[in-house]
Amino acid sequence: MDNVRFYYLTIFLFYTCSASTPNFVLLFADDLGFGDLGCYGHPSSLTPNLDRLAAGGLRFTDFYCTSPVCTPSRASLLTGRYQTRSGIYPGVLYPGSRGGLPLNETTIAEVLKPVGYATAAMGKWHLGVGANGTFLPTRQGFDQYLGIPYSHDMGPCQNLTCFPPDVKCFGLCDVGTVTVPLMQNEVIKQQPVNFLDLERAYSDFATSFITSSAKKKQPFFLYYPSHHTHYPQYAGSGAAGRSLRGPFGDALLEFDNTIGNLMTTLEKTGVINNTLVFFTSDNGPELMRMSRGGNAGPLKCGKGTTYEGGMREPAIAFWPGTIRPGVTHEMASTLDILPTIASLAGAKLPRVMLDGVDMTEILINQGKSKREAMMFYPTDPSEMYGLFALRLGKYKAHFYTRGATHSSTTPDQDCSLFTVLEAHDPPLIFNLEADPSEHYPLPLMERPDLQAVLERIENVKGQFEASMVFGESQISKGSDPNLEPCCNPQCSPKPGCCKC
Repeated sequence: MDNVRFYYLTIFLFYTCSASTPNFVLLFADDLGFGDLGCYGHPSSLTPNLDRLAAGGLRFTDFYCTSPVCTPSRASLLTGRYQTRSGIYPGVLYPGSRGGLPLNETTIAEVLKPVGYATAAMGKWHLGVGANGTFLPTRQGFDQYLGIPYSHDMGPCQNLTCFPPDVKCFGLCDVGTVTVPLMQNEVIKQQPVNFLDLERAYSDFATSFITSSAKKKQPFFLYYPSHHTHYPQYAGSGAAGRSLRGPFGDALLEFDNTIGNLMTTLEKTGVINNTLVFFTSDNGPELMRMSRGGNAGPLKCGKGTTYEGGMREPAIAFWPGTIRPGVTHEMASTLDILPTIASLAGAKLPRVMLDGVDMTEILINQGKSKREAMMFYPTDPSEMYGLFALRLGKYKAHFYTRGATHSSTTPDQDCSLFTVLEAHDPPLIFNLEADPSEHYPLPLMERPDLQAVLERIENVKGQFEASMVFGESQISKGSDPNLEPCCNPQCSPKPGCCKC
């Protein structure tokens, strides 16, 4: 009872003592592994700004995304709902995709607009473009947008410059489609994008947005889904050649530099003590790129898989004077960001089935998580197979395992593309506290106490799957080359003529 009273007293004091409605900055890395940051143990990564956020904020050890690939993970982040509910499956959206994040889904930006927030997004959208920009951020609650509307490898890149003075991008990227555009709101500003100046443009955009909001004394939400450290890596003169880690390290350093610029702007405008900055990543490292593909640290496999390396992510919450420095081992997820922001902003939650929970108790009191379990869907979820894995407390059960192209080339054959789907009945069960690498499945036959754990896992799985209604697949609607963004739509022959 005393703990309950203390919790409500803390929350009451927090809300009554806050000077004004808080601002929110959401930083979202791309294909960044659990072991890629300096503050998560990488010996040669240069991430001084993220390291400072971790030292002065709350660092998570058990934080999860909802999908081991880009688009569905972003949908869950912005809606607080598993991607299966919104139809963002299987796989990812492409430049000419007919579908996108359905407009009847409610994003964080749309939650905050009714309570007076200014909203802006910059970077990788990857939730659809559609006919006449139907699915762009400006149609999903964001006042302003600057960025590439999908992954920056989704266009030919072999002749583009990724590092100064004129080092071409590594590989071919996607050929037979338009070069990647830089969009401002719903208008193409540049095509192909100039990678060397891109992060400077983002820093200028963020500075202008934050400064303008601060002058108006208007609360704001800035969403920065970075292109870093997705393939092909790029970096301008401020980071190129300055890390010990080669192209991947330089790209990561450039991302960190942009974060440093954001933090400087928050300080200069006097709003840093009233701003929650939250950092995490969309999915695990693309191990098929080897040294250019990131690092999962002690975790098994990476992008494309439902092993820990594919979906457990670094995460940091920073809010001077409100969040005490420390480390939390509580389980949390990108799903929890929307309800947490809504709670802190005094905004109403969407009237739909949400899968996220409020993390305020973790953030403010370093208390317990409301999250009981984490569900793991593959890149191609289906009602026939259901969940591939489920974590309940410290135990994780794998009902199906499979390798992935994105995680091939590692010595662990479980990660390989050639390791086909395998069902497990009873499921493989791991104690993630003792074995975060998922090396040693627990011997169910020798451990009668685990039967009760297995029964609880099966009950939670059954209840969750009974509540899951799969939305119409947006990705299965296919693609139309005429929907690919082109700055000169009447030109010919396409796609090569789309340049400006």
